[in-house]
Amino acid sequence: MYSRFERALDTAVADGRVAGAVALTTDRDGVTYEAAAGRRSVADAAAMDARTVFWLASITKAVASVAALREVEQGRLSLDGDLAALLPEFSDLQVLEGFDEDGTPRLRPARRAVTLRHLLTHTSGFGYGFLHGELGRWRAATGAADPNAGLRAGHVQPLLFDPGEQWAYGIGIDWAGLAVEAASGQRLDAYLAEHVLGPLGMSDTGFVPTPEQQARRASPHVRGEDGKLMAFPFGMPTAPEVWSGGAGLFGTARDYSRFTRMLLNGGTFEGARVLSPETVDLLSTTQTGPLRAGAFKGGVAMTLDFDLYPDQHTGWGLTGLINPEPSADGRGAGGLAWAGIFNTYYWVDRAAGVSGMLMAQQTPFGDPDVLGLLRALERDAYGVA
Repeated sequence: MYSRFERALDTAVADGRVAGAVALTTDRDGVTYEAAAGRRSVADAAAMDARTVFWLASITKAVASVAALREVEQGRLSLDGDLAALLPEFSDLQVLEGFDEDGTPRLRPARRAVTLRHLLTHTSGFGYGFLHGELGRWRAATGAADPNAGLRAGHVQPLLFDPGEQWAYGIGIDWAGLAVEAASGQRLDAYLAEHVLGPLGMSDTGFVPTPEQQARRASPHVRGEDGKLMAFPFGMPTAPEVWSGGAGLFGTARDYSRFTRMLLNGGTFEGARVLSPETVDLLSTTQTGPLRAGAFKGGVAMTLDFDLYPDQHTGWGLTGLINPEPSADGRGAGGLAWAGIFNTYYWVDRAAGVSGMLMAQQTPFGDPDVLGLLRALERDAYGVA
């Protein structure tokens, strides 16, 4: 059934266009397909396999968003309330309007409060410096810390617009993770372990790989001037002040499939309830109204322009991208999906009861070879000719 995908994967690896990848699909009851090819690193002989650990990067966002929604269910967070009482930095949020001739940033007070719904849907105004050059210019002018350093102060930055008025991909889920901490009284790593990862049996997923997991890690790769992939060292802070709810988790495709199956099953996994069915329905509902979401222009060498469905008015739910129409590759309307910067991808088609993921570790994000494999995997999963 997956012969076309396997041929494409083997060819991409043999041609050196993809170092290696793991693919997996599920239905509501379990894994329906699993495959791996290539090497964990072009500098090492270790083969990619089902136990390979990946930096999940931005598919961490869905996991942290589920944590925030659990706190909403518990009544300790509100989707539409002012978060300033929990996050003091939100009491004086500023909007960046531009720069004076001498480079001084022009700021004004935000016209409304940032809510958890804004954070989860990327309509808060918080951006990413690697996608929004004005934030890099603001940091250079002010000497502000970078969020990637794991410092709370690095997440204090101006908004790109007033909350709710536009869609911009950014650090909102990192702030949602801090809201979970403030509401629950637990650090995010402990909260996820107790309430999400633990109940789902995701024992191979966490913010800091153990030595044994580190030995199974796939190396990130970058393409050199000659077009060949080269391994390069990469790691997240191991003892940060702020765990990154937006990008900090490492894990395996098998582990992540337990998360996607929980969504397929209305919030439960093998008897453990993580979310209510009503909340899962809500996170599967477009929250961004007329704003088109999920597409952006590449800002640095690590990411290309990204738009999975250029012919659709894609929206954003409370965990990820929503395609409002069926895809040419078989995914039904209303599917959930997102990706990580080293080309880790997942989708959840609740109507069809199908989820899948393709995990690689190479830049640039949106690599056409990896995206081609993702589409081939979907076509085979749905039996599209």
